[in-house]
Amino acid sequence: MLGTLGDVIHDVVVRLGGPIQWATDTPATVVHRRGGSAANVAVVAARFAGRARFIGQFGADDSGRWLRASLETAGVECVGPTGGRTGTVVSLVDETAERSMLTDRGSAEELSLPEPGWLDGLEGLHVPMYSLAGGPIAATTEQVLGWAAARHLTVSLDASSTALLAALGIDAARALIDRVDPAVLFANEDEARLLLSGGWLPKQVLVVKQGRAPAVVTWGGRSVEVPVPEHDVVLDTTGAGDGFAAGHLVALLAGADPVAAAAAGHRAAAWAIEQASATFGAG
Repeated sequence: MLGTLGDVIHDVVVRLGGPIQWATDTPATVVHRRGGSAANVAVVAARFAGRARFIGQFGADDSGRWLRASLETAGVECVGPTGGRTGTVVSLVDETAERSMLTDRGSAEELSLPEPGWLDGLEGLHVPMYSLAGGPIAATTEQVLGWAAARHLTVSLDASSTALLAALGIDAARALIDRVDPAVLFANEDEARLLLSGGWLPKQVLVVKQGRAPAVVTWGGRSVEVPVPEHDVVLDTTGAGDGFAAGHLVALLAGADPVAAAAAGHRAAAWAIEQASATFGAG
């Protein structure tokens, strides 16, 4: 079973009808749904593996209760305390299906008092670097990652965002990755460009997601491009990267090699895109 540690968030997804008209109205379609990178990975992992576990703090409000119920309905086991207010992310989706995010993490970053039992029964643990960026959740995540290493779990990290990497400082982000020593590091093209400048490479598998372009898997001194299947309808790419990570990790834990795991990641990302696009009325 794959576990994830991080945020569960109330997503407000705004599909713009055109360029934003500042200081006046812009037509848009707005939907509300479950979000948070770690929660998204857990949901897709449960879809393809039958079960998964999410570790995080839920808000003590109606949104928090709705999010926990939504995860459990999706086959995700929820572990962690309740307290504070649920965070919100506003995702602005443009006409190319690319999105920009306005983020308020709420009490998700207050996760504290970790318990070793959170890892019982897991084979892998996936952590977005958001969870290591500050607040009580950062110390909690470091503690849990230490326990995961002692139990020889397959640990993976996601670089999360260029804004996060810049805020941490590229050297500090690299040092953090080296300290965690994940079996797999996921990054998109822009995140990888920042991290790899100057010749730095992670010690294990690096998977660079490039949207519609092939993913690049690098390990053991070799790099392989893994093509992306065609998508009929793409109205919203929100959650695609998390879906890819989930599919990749489920396959990896089942014994797939890195290239086959990346192909499984593309299939899971396609499913995530279909679900996101369906909220806007696409088949």
